[in-house]
Amino acid sequence: MILTPGSLTLDDLRAVHGAVPAQALRIDPAALPAIEASAAAVQRAARGEAPVYGVNTGFGKLASTRIDADDLAALQRNLIRSHSVGVGAPMSAPVVRLILVLKAASLARGHSGVRPVVIDTLLAVFNAGLVPCIPEKGSVGASGDLAPLSHLTLALMGEGEFVVDGARRPAGEVLQAHGIAALELQAKEGLALINGTQVSTALALHALFTFEPVLEAALVVGALTLDAARGSDGPFDPRIHALRGQPGQIDVAQAYRALLAGSEIRASHREGDDRVQDPYCLRCQPQVVGACLDQLCHAAQVLWREANAVTDNPLVFVDAQGRGELVSGGNFHAEPVALAADAMAVAIAEVGAIAERRIAMLIDANVSRLPPFLCADPGLNSGFMIAHVTAAALASENKSLAHPASVDSLPTSANQEDHVSMATFAARRLQPMIDHVAHIVGIEWLAAAQGIEFLRPLKSSAALEAAHAMLRARCAAMMQDRHLAPDIEAATALVADGSVARLLRALPGLPALRVAG
Repeated sequence: MILTPGSLTLDDLRAVHGAVPAQALRIDPAALPAIEASAAAVQRAARGEAPVYGVNTGFGKLASTRIDADDLAALQRNLIRSHSVGVGAPMSAPVVRLILVLKAASLARGHSGVRPVVIDTLLAVFNAGLVPCIPEKGSVGASGDLAPLSHLTLALMGEGEFVVDGARRPAGEVLQAHGIAALELQAKEGLALINGTQVSTALALHALFTFEPVLEAALVVGALTLDAARGSDGPFDPRIHALRGQPGQIDVAQAYRALLAGSEIRASHREGDDRVQDPYCLRCQPQVVGACLDQLCHAAQVLWREANAVTDNPLVFVDAQGRGELVSGGNFHAEPVALAADAMAVAIAEVGAIAERRIAMLIDANVSRLPPFLCADPGLNSGFMIAHVTAAALASENKSLAHPASVDSLPTSANQEDHVSMATFAARRLQPMIDHVAHIVGIEWLAAAQGIEFLRPLKSSAALEAAHAMLRARCAAMMQDRHLAPDIEAATALVADGSVARLLRALPGLPALRVAG
């Protein structure tokens, strides 16, 4: 795969995220002249008399401190060592793969002043399938993701750690074993490596890619719930959604029509049903989930732009005559990522919230017209009573996690860095939220399939019968109370791994509903 700086697509990033073993990457050779020109400009600045931030000065509040020419390499090494102060569990391999490639792509734009060997080392580590040990906590999402990117760089220098088969190994040993030379930093290179939003962006992209199959599974399971409750497909009439014009709503309604097409259950109550309108959790699924889809697609566009951006400081601009200028700015401030991650959090929480309401509707005999708590013998059996409580607990927890992180800011670096984005946490907190939604949808799937059992011998549509059969291959119907937690985990695994989503993607004539498409 040729990595063309500034031209990464979301599909490229998805491939990097899921590449096991790592996909072989190399920088487009056409990028090399700009990389070398910016590196030469930095070397000239390092030899000059004028103070240039991060090249021959200290950092942050110490920017006014001049550094002797003999100490410029030591300055960069000390920067990495002093900033490697992250805490918490190591970031997952998919996130680290994205970080490596995003950082290489950003530096290869030719505005960071690093030598080609810096980019080559990043890609050599990626191509070898190595995972630098990067603690997940310690960045406020401004001045770059300083602590996590420092741990990455420390590993490149042979002084940090890699995660190998789940265990931490000294970086020097791992690099030597794979024939990769430890990186020796020169002027500005340490700063260029740790300034930037690549960790926040990688965490947010990871959430986008992992939520994609969960959202699609929620549509399949939501349609199965509608059939189990003998709901109407009238609210999915395309004329309704065309009048509003919201693209996500239109696409989701089309998905529901395709999922429900040919259902014997729907045909059985099309005439003579005395219910005028279904509850919102059934009727308004296109409006709710479609709005979430639109929000996620907007976030995907923000993250795609950020993935192709240059976000370190200072930036190097070389004119046609080869003259270089280093300009200080603030592209390292991750506010775009923070706001996108906060929007994603609300959308993720809402997908889970309406799924929880559908479970509550199914177990309420007055609304669903199914046996209470989906029990064949209620009273002696409690059925799905407490499975719904679990779903309610997870949905409620997501409400707290959906509180925006971007509205918080704590000044750092002795008030030099006095407004920060909190983007790293904003993106990192999305993973537990996605896990919660996957479990809620897994519980709903079990409940909806149970509801279908009470409507036999009628069958649902071909797509929904496939969903029912997929679940039954792992989890039997629960006509008497039993230990249900293993079934919840089995159903959740199928929701999270894309198995349910593939049923939706197999339907002909549907628009692509991938949130990162």
